[in-house]
Amino acid sequence: MSKKCVGVISLQGAVREHMQMLEDCGVCAIPIKKPHELLKLDAFIIPGGESTTIGKLMIKYEFIDIIKQLHKEGIPIYGTCAGLILLAKKIIGGGEPLLNLMDIEVRRNAFGRQRESFEADLDIPDIGKNPFTGVFIRAPLIESVGKGVCVMSRFEDKIVMVREEKLLVTAFHPELTGDKRIHDYFIKMI
Repeated sequence: MSKKCVGVISLQGAVREHMQMLEDCGVCAIPIKKPHELLKLDAFIIPGGESTTIGKLMIKYEFIDIIKQLHKEGIPIYGTCAGLILLAKKIIGGGEPLLNLMDIEVRRNAFGRQRESFEADLDIPDIGKNPFTGVFIRAPLIESVGKGVCVMSRFEDKIVMVREEKLLVTAFHPELTGDKRIHDYFIKMI
């Protein structure tokens, strides 16, 4: 049986941290700098970073159509923080949806600016009984979800993790924790 290959779109953001986490999970981790490199993967991650910058670079380097096509083909996609914003169908407070794939409505920087970043223990029953430490950095908030979207975790009654079929998103950064349970969960979606 060949090793699963998971890519991390490497235009900007927390690429190195996701790569290390994937390697710790025992899969082949590949940095993706050009759209055609997505074709050889079993799944991929859109990392956190600056969503406007990542979005502009995705347009410039022609990632949009191929990501939408791979989604139609059922390739699992995981978006953290900025990646969550890029996957959403609706953005509150400005900005047009870029990929428009996940039936969620999101608000950018809903937990405050960089200096208001924080960590919080989250209950995520799908990954185990022990709490998961969520690292929130200028984090978006999922204000509402469509019928086919499963809410996996909340922080103070606010939605911070959801799944819709082969799409997974978190408002927080599991790649910064050393806890690989969410990456393991994503790999099992393949």
